[in-house]
Amino acid sequence: MSVLDKRTAGDLAKLLVFIVVTTLATGVLVITIGNLTFGASREYRAEFVDATGVVKGDDVRIAGVKVGTVKDIEIRDRTRALVTFSVAEGSAVRESTTASIRYRNLVGQRYISLAEGVGDTEPLDEGDTIPVGRTKPALDLTVLFNGFKPLFQALSPSDINQLSYEIVQVFQGEGGTLESLLGHTASVTSTLADRDEVISSLITNLNDVLDHLGDRDDQLSQLIVNFKTLVGGLKDDREAILSSLDQISLLSEQTADLVTGIKEPFVDDVKQLRRLATNIDDNKGELDRALQVLPIKLEKVGRTAIYGSWFNFYLCHFEGKVKLPAGIEVPLDDAFKTGGKRCDLG
Repeated sequence: MSVLDKRTAGDLAKLLVFIVVTTLATGVLVITIGNLTFGASREYRAEFVDATGVVKGDDVRIAGVKVGTVKDIEIRDRTRALVTFSVAEGSAVRESTTASIRYRNLVGQRYISLAEGVGDTEPLDEGDTIPVGRTKPALDLTVLFNGFKPLFQALSPSDINQLSYEIVQVFQGEGGTLESLLGHTASVTSTLADRDEVISSLITNLNDVLDHLGDRDDQLSQLIVNFKTLVGGLKDDREAILSSLDQISLLSEQTADLVTGIKEPFVDDVKQLRRLATNIDDNKGELDRALQVLPIKLEKVGRTAIYGSWFNFYLCHFEGKVKLPAGIEVPLDDAFKTGGKRCDLG
């Protein structure tokens, strides 16, 4: 039993030693990789015209070594960005110190780089602000890379990454030289030379397009002249156009009021129109017959009106009886004798 206790105690001691050593090693690794500092620090501010991409927690570096952290970012006067950051107490920040925002990597992470400038070497008091005249915003990679866009389209992804990294490094002054950049550019040129057939075909197609445009230069010139005339006319009539827009807006309002007023009667008319259409559909046979007979009727009516702008009516086949007080009925056929050739025309 005692041997088992000794073995258990030994294993427990080994486990504790392993946990302690692993914890210390992990802590040292975290501190080394994260470049963490636990000493005293001082806070300063820097005013930038553009601090896009800078966030709380970004590094503050001197000569590439992390000496502090970004604490806060706020807007000042709607045109400036005020960045508050901390610096280790052992790092000197002077009146001539300059602050620049630089790219940490191509993903877009930034850091603030502090450098010694020309001028007063007196230490900067804690809480003071580096003025905008001694700060620089980050390089606008969007504008830079847009200029290289035609070149990038002909490169592989690995070549683009390498060339982009070199461009950023050179333009930020963080290492690399124009010689190394030109070396990579030469490599890119070799890659383009391997695709000379594609480029030649592109140039040939472009020449064809330009030839077609050249053959139609008169039409193109006329189009430009007409467009210029149109724009000039719109400019001369801008007041009338603007006033007409006001009238159109007023008309729209009045039309909306009109529609609002006739909404209910209009809905009822639509319903009645639907009933009318249903009745016409149900009696389409009779309507068809009426349309077929209508030309014959119109012909007879026209024949009746051939003597002028009036109609002549004749009474034909009149029949009737008159009942006398004595109860005797007298026929009127002989009294009102009708007929004749005109009655036989029908």
